[in-house]
Amino acid sequence: MSGSGFARLPQPPYYAVIFSSRRNGRGEADYAAAADAMFELVQRQPGFLGAESTRGADGFGITVAYFDSEENIRAWRNHAAHAATRERGKREWYEHFEVRAAKVERAYGGP
Repeated sequence: MSGSGFARLPQPPYYAVIFSSRRNGRGEADYAAAADAMFELVQRQPGFLGAESTRGADGFGITVAYFDSEENIRAWRNHAAHAATRERGKREWYEHFEVRAAKVERAYGGP
């Protein structure tokens, strides 16, 4: 996924969709292309604020996508291309995944 590093976000409140997954090691090139396409698409979605993503050599990864509202999270979830890619991921790329959504009420950084 492009855009690695820290997302530049507004002051809270906003929402985080946390996608934790373990890849099964199959279809690496297809997965990378689909992930890039989804990142390009989500950046054009109303209410998308940014994303942070990382994946370890063992196939475990976490992507956090930030949105301004629950309505815009639902719209992204229901987007036809995203839904099709999500279903493909279940069939072809993921050993296991978890999705969690949370309202961010406080945020700070450092050092």
